[in-house]
Amino acid sequence: MTNRTMTPRSVTLVDTTLRDGMSSVSHQFTTSDVAAIAAGLDRAGVSTIEVAHGIGLGASSIQYGFAAATDPDYVRAAVDAVDTASIAALYVPGIATLAELQGAIDAGISTVRVAVHCTEADCGQQPVEWAKSKGLTVMCFLMMSHKLEPERLAEQAVKLDSYGADVVYVVDSAGAMVPDQAGARVAALRAAIGADIGFHAHNNLGVGIANALTAAENGATYIDGSLRGLGASAGNAQTEVLAAAFERAGWQTGVDLFGLIDTAENVVAPLMKEPQIVDETALVLGYAGVYSTFFHPTKRAAKKFGVPTRDILLELGRRGVIGGQEDMIIDVASELAGRAYETPEVATV
Repeated sequence: MTNRTMTPRSVTLVDTTLRDGMSSVSHQFTTSDVAAIAAGLDRAGVSTIEVAHGIGLGASSIQYGFAAATDPDYVRAAVDAVDTASIAALYVPGIATLAELQGAIDAGISTVRVAVHCTEADCGQQPVEWAKSKGLTVMCFLMMSHKLEPERLAEQAVKLDSYGADVVYVVDSAGAMVPDQAGARVAALRAAIGADIGFHAHNNLGVGIANALTAAENGATYIDGSLRGLGASAGNAQTEVLAAAFERAGWQTGVDLFGLIDTAENVVAPLMKEPQIVDETALVLGYAGVYSTFFHPTKRAAKKFGVPTRDILLELGRRGVIGGQEDMIIDVASELAGRAYETPEVATV
């Protein structure tokens, strides 16, 4: 009998504490905070660290919230703090410009993550091809991936692959997927494209870690997380938990679990305003399939108009809103409030 040595399965953990996690602190991490967190992630062996405003480059504004520093300042702080990690930034067409991406390149990024709605891969062609011409590693996000069935999502991924994407992500922006749905979408991409596959989980239904494990079983080799689970709405799959869970499941991640735990506990936790939990708003957001960044604006609108957050979110989900349609939150809240005060017709004899 011949002894066969099994090749260990491996995934690459990408950390987004300093980008998606910015949403949990109203984009108020300082450059010193960024440097401390990035240094800890680098020491723990995380190879790609995403940095800048929570919505991406160029998003610091009255609409999305002003950050404590500029995107280039955040990038420089992270670049100066790490020895080996690649610093990445998020580029959303329609929010960021190529000039802002160039500013991030000048500040030191070597990876860009181009995020498009899952039905609009063609919007990524210009930034992907431009970034590749600049020598960047390009990871592409198909946001709100739950809105397309696996085969149709794969068709969009084929476009991003053809533009030159190095990694194409299935992105559960609303935290609306359960494991079999995540796995099916990753498997469809794996069968359709040559690029690596990534998976980005939000935890609105409490299955972010399970979704990530299932995604890896179906061919994803890049898995996103954030320390302490920081992120929009219910937050992301928790980086240190991902590291532990993948190790227990027999995967190699190349990171130091206890280094991640130390940074999460000693650096990130003291900076948090409150624990990252699945509260009613976060849960209903995932159940309704609404974009995670609608979390805080919906809470504010509910308070202003005196209507339940769940009613707003369920109606937004019914209307199929996507990222960039935040103005619909006020419209829906106003309409619901108006209905509450309508005087019923009095029957006449």
